[in-house]
Amino acid sequence: MAERRVRVSSKVGLHARPAALFVQAATKAPYDVRVAKADGEPVNAKSILSVLALDVRNEEEIVISAEGDGADTLLDELEALVSDPGPDGA
Repeated sequence: MAERRVRVSSKVGLHARPAALFVQAATKAPYDVRVAKADGEPVNAKSILSVLALDVRNEEEIVISAEGDGADTLLDELEALVSDPGPDGA
């Protein structure tokens, strides 16, 4: 299982738009994708409600994991989504 520890850079954390983009990217994968706070229980990264329930805030660390062919590529994409705040900081 591939795994990444990532610091969330979005001003709003992993909420609203950033969470929706994260879930959309995770949903593309035909395999299990999980996300957790650094010391928390992992949840289904394909579920917007589960991701929002984590209550991940700006500068918190999350752990993203995936299992299957192309997992590292998917983790690269998910890492980029949460570690790059974008031009408007969201």
